[in-house]
Amino acid sequence: MPEEGVPLTPKADLLTTEEILTLARLFVKEGVDKIRLTGGEPLIRPDVVDIVAQLRRLEGLRTIGITTNGINLARLLPQLQKAGLSAINISLDTLVPAKFEFIVRRKGFHKVMEGIHKAIELGYSPVKVNCVVMRGLNEDELLDFVALTEGLPLDVRFIEYMPFDGNKWNFKKMVSYKEMLDTLRQQWPELEKLPEEESSTAKAFKIPGFRGQVSFITSMSEHFCGTCNRLRITADGNLKVCLFGNSEVSLRDHLRAGASEEELLRVIGAAVGRKKRQHAGMFNISQMKNRPMILIELFLMHQDSPPALQSTFRNSLGVQVLRRRVNFSSQMVTLWKGGGVPQAPLLAQLGASLPQRHFSSHLDSDANPKCLSPTEPRAPAAASGPLPASDQLTHVDTEGRMAMVDVGRKPDTERVAVASAVVLLGPVAFKLIQENQLKKGDALAVAQLAGIQAAKLTSQLIPLCHPVALSHVQVRLELDHARHAAVIQASCWARGPTGVEMEALTSAAVAALTLYDMCKAVSRDIVLAEIKLISKTGGQRGDFHRT
Repeated sequence: MPEEGVPLTPKADLLTTEEILTLARLFVKEGVDKIRLTGGEPLIRPDVVDIVAQLRRLEGLRTIGITTNGINLARLLPQLQKAGLSAINISLDTLVPAKFEFIVRRKGFHKVMEGIHKAIELGYSPVKVNCVVMRGLNEDELLDFVALTEGLPLDVRFIEYMPFDGNKWNFKKMVSYKEMLDTLRQQWPELEKLPEEESSTAKAFKIPGFRGQVSFITSMSEHFCGTCNRLRITADGNLKVCLFGNSEVSLRDHLRAGASEEELLRVIGAAVGRKKRQHAGMFNISQMKNRPMILIELFLMHQDSPPALQSTFRNSLGVQVLRRRVNFSSQMVTLWKGGGVPQAPLLAQLGASLPQRHFSSHLDSDANPKCLSPTEPRAPAAASGPLPASDQLTHVDTEGRMAMVDVGRKPDTERVAVASAVVLLGPVAFKLIQENQLKKGDALAVAQLAGIQAAKLTSQLIPLCHPVALSHVQVRLELDHARHAAVIQASCWARGPTGVEMEALTSAAVAALTLYDMCKAVSRDIVLAEIKLISKTGGQRGDFHRT
């Protein structure tokens, strides 16, 4: 738990029981056969037993697991087992009660141990114990954890310390898999490697004569992206195809907009198609804006051994899905088998009836670290002349009164617009942003989100703008050291009868205003400048590219 805690998600934003089950039915129908409820903490959700019981009824679902902090486990496990729970993971980073309270920010160590023994008593084998190893905190307890496996049917899983918001990740705190393995072998040289299961995230070992085993999850030092078969759905309904990715697609919004099963599969297929071949390196990940781990999973899903995607892109309760039994829709299978990426954003094909939410900004292993997104806008490269002059204002009628343009007879075309803005921060605010030391938080990430939201709300802010079903919004922020400035570029895509330059301009302007708001406490000498249209394509009056 981050020291400052985490903001609680409003109940209305969380997936309902029925929405969880609707998505679960969809994934299981398409071949998913393992679902894991995670968190946050799934056992504080009052309907968790009912959710497990409903999941058990899904034909083809072989395993229902849960990952829990264990504090409520002993009390609820008999009901959960009766409902159909078949696998348990318990998070426990220390065997020292005082240290437990420091890590978890609450008491409860003895309740967790009670939960572990209750799981063993009820016949769960193995009971998996997840331990995140952090130098200077609990790496001295490795041998004590392994000793538990001598008499208990536990699978103690040592997890490399991974960067997430609020956990103050530092490379020096990370204890690598090989270092942990060397420590164990000094005590137990007879430690033997076990065969790895297909698509397993863990490297398993066993000491001869011990009832249990130990495993290592090597996300940082030896990634397993090529065989990863997990998808995650957050408690508020966002699909994450990579734990370390900050790109999310809202399935909740599509569900609540009445999307059909086919439309949902298109959205999921598009997200999987954008999955990177592997996540960025640990140092780039540590610079990315991502949810704290406690807010990431509502449900995780394992899928059967897709090959590493040869993608041209790089990329509380949670459900995990394992081992695909049948085709995960022809579109998704094509993406997995061929590693293909759609030539046009699949979200754009869903039409204006559905809200479009794709946050594409991310850091890649080969990206400029100053920039939140390396992806270049997909506007045509060819330059063209300025827009032809018009002899009248289109939003004024013949009598000089304001009027909204009738676009009903105009054809639908692909529209792209790019706008930019510059925020001259001054040296003080610039340094704080560069070092991410502002008390309000990560100014670049907040401004990026504000720009995306503003693009979607343009017609509500600019009176005579038409509502546009955006298929894609991208907001990039780059720090300009020479000018102590932040350079903002906003790009918008849509298919429709009207352009999206206002959406792009609004996005850039609001992102700039947000930076001002984030920094005003440390400096009022901030200037917003150069808000301008860079390019627009797709309109009847020709393309525009600023030279």
